[in-house]
Amino acid sequence: MLVLDERFRTMGVNARILAEYPDAVPESAARTEVGRARSCIDALAARLTRFDPRSELSRLNADRAARRRVSRELGAAVRAAIAGAARTGGLVDPTLLGALERAGYAASRAGTPAVALRAALRDAPPRAPGAPDPAAAWRGVAVAPDLRTVSRPPGVRIDVGGIGKGFAADAAARLLPSAARYAVDCGGDLALGGSEVEERPWTVDVRSPWGGAPTRIRVRAGGVATSGLDVRLWRAPDGTPRHHLLDPATGVPAWTGVIAATALGATAVDAEIDAKAALLAGATGAIRLLRGIGGAVVLEGEERVRLVGLAPAPITVRVPHRAAA
Repeated sequence: MLVLDERFRTMGVNARILAEYPDAVPESAARTEVGRARSCIDALAARLTRFDPRSELSRLNADRAARRRVSRELGAAVRAAIAGAARTGGLVDPTLLGALERAGYAASRAGTPAVALRAALRDAPPRAPGAPDPAAAWRGVAVAPDLRTVSRPPGVRIDVGGIGKGFAADAAARLLPSAARYAVDCGGDLALGGSEVEERPWTVDVRSPWGGAPTRIRVRAGGVATSGLDVRLWRAPDGTPRHHLLDPATGVPAWTGVIAATALGATAVDAEIDAKAALLAGATGAIRLLRGIGGAVVLEGEERVRLVGLAPAPITVRVPHRAAA
């Protein structure tokens, strides 16, 4: 068994491709697959970032035309983001870029948070679940069936955000067809699979932002993603703590009583969308959403990881696998 473990930085996060190959697969072929998977992630990172004005996404957002010709990769990513908005009733909204910039997230905030989580929670506004934006600008965004044209109302800009990480993980996973098992991790968005996962499922650690021993679950194939407040925290000029997960109804950071949410899905994109929706939905909404798909939450006032619809390993979770949107 050949094990290849590629670790690198991309999209402002740590990424990893862990792939196990049976002896029948030549080492050169295995290394070629992993190399292609990494190149795929790097290429999508460059194409989908909003922090580089030269990226294809930035050029799309800067174009005042109602319709723009795009690559199939960007078209597919935008379609996945709009599908996520539709599936969550607008709670996960990819058209909040202006509000994100006004909140202080115009440039990358990768690295150590500027504010400690406990201090941010202490100084944060009253807790309330998020809600969709009544204007629902995302409903005006359309992607052509061939993925080569994006249409949107004037002034509507798109941020694929965390969905871009899941999209990249899914795309890279499809380039590992010979692996007995693979795990593609883009900043906590996981795409898992392989020909031997039925016999040897993956063990995934779910960690609390407060530390301590991880809670472990087993997953055969599909996606796992976590959305949390502890990754990017900063203060506004008036001292108010802020983070990157906005309440679409208000356009300001959402303080919902959920500190972190983990979701399982058929793909990493699905898991990413549901993890963010769970965090924005508040404690009651998060538990209701995750009970049907499997996941975990860390609620304010609790430091432990609370599993929802799952049991700790060695119980194995079967996630139906399908291609990413």
